[in-house]
Amino acid sequence: MAISDYMNGESKSLEFKVALPSKAENYVKTVVAFANGNGGKIVVGIDDKTKKIVGVDDEKVFQIMDAVANTVSDMVEPQIVPNIMLETVNGKSLVVIEIEAGENRPYYIKAEGRDRGTYIRVGATSRPADPMQIKELEIEGKNLSWDKLRCVGCSVDDAAVEKLCTDINKYLEKLALDHESKVGVKQLMSWDVLLADEKSPVATNAFALLTGEKFDYAKIQCARFKGKDRSVFIDRKEYAGPLYEQVENAYRFVLNYIEMNTEIKGLVREDKYEVPVSAVREMIINAVCHRNYMNDSSIQVSVFDDRIEVTSPGTICRGLTLKDALEGYSKTRNKVIAKVFHHMGLIEEWGTGLGRILRQAESYHLKAPEFTEMDTAFRVNLFRTPASKSSEKGSVKSSEKGSVKSSEKIIDAIRQNPSVTIEELAKITQTTTRSVEKNLKKLKDQNRIARIGAANGGKWEVL
Repeated sequence: MAISDYMNGESKSLEFKVALPSKAENYVKTVVAFANGNGGKIVVGIDDKTKKIVGVDDEKVFQIMDAVANTVSDMVEPQIVPNIMLETVNGKSLVVIEIEAGENRPYYIKAEGRDRGTYIRVGATSRPADPMQIKELEIEGKNLSWDKLRCVGCSVDDAAVEKLCTDINKYLEKLALDHESKVGVKQLMSWDVLLADEKSPVATNAFALLTGEKFDYAKIQCARFKGKDRSVFIDRKEYAGPLYEQVENAYRFVLNYIEMNTEIKGLVREDKYEVPVSAVREMIINAVCHRNYMNDSSIQVSVFDDRIEVTSPGTICRGLTLKDALEGYSKTRNKVIAKVFHHMGLIEEWGTGLGRILRQAESYHLKAPEFTEMDTAFRVNLFRTPASKSSEKGSVKSSEKGSVKSSEKIIDAIRQNPSVTIEELAKITQTTTRSVEKNLKKLKDQNRIARIGAANGGKWEVL
């Protein structure tokens, strides 16, 4: 390692010890945490408080190296073989204990037992893993995907299967993809949404999530806040049900609360949202597809004056760093859901989600998005910009700046009275009937409303 790496201080993958602790548990727990995570290094001979390189006694270097190798071998289960090296920095000797990400998780301190002796890395500290985290490590160690496991207590309902297949086929039709046959039970089984059984197909966790049959916490909580913090709610909604429906509903919620700007380029009138809506959609899909469903928290989508924030339970998959993810490397936590989303066209390319959000924000000349790993969650912030001002050449003050508000008034009116007329909507929105007709057409094009029955005598439906 370069001196600059040491000077940056401790991190998720780096820990300093001024000397080898007399109590072995004080460093063995970090060895375990690194093996349960993305790997890391313990450097003996650096003061963890001052970052000063003090070195170790040259006469004790090999004694320390042997002691570490023997201690780790004796105290840890399954066995870990550390790579122990001697490095010289500024004339001082350092002992570097390198631990690779383990494949036989969970790793734990034998004397403490698996339930109490399993540690994970949180920031620059090593902490005991809770039962949920141990379960996730166990699944990873068996190279399994949680969403592929049988869903205990969930039966395969014919109506739920039919709806799922019908909905998937609708997505495929929108993509204009040619398929020899419609998606049915056999296809769901090939995707591991259903498991084969002698009598009848068995539901997986993915099936339960894709049909909304179980897991009440697996929902998206949406909120519009006043200002830049969570002090005052303007609006909030919760969306449950099939995951793909949650995505669409949360996406529409955000669209309701971002500005639509209108620009005149020559003879062409162009409507453009203040942020790349494809990035918004990507943020929501990533959260749904990659969250930790063993964590009983919900995804949160928050709209503030200055940003759109998406928070999903669970950190980035172990074995994958944020840097890796931004560079396009992929490791999927929910492989079945990702597979289905890919076939539905919701995921375009593997491992490109975060990078695509960055590029889209850049194309809009926005502040670079923020990606934050927290103790038990992952957050993405997409920053907003004020609506563009009018100029003599191009941008105009759009009378439709209020169109978003008018659209919401129309939707609220339809919810209260599905038979509401265009004339009544004009009075409610304080606009013209022509403006109402334009808003209705836009809402239908966005699949937010639909007309049921004839123009006269029919009714509106909010989708």
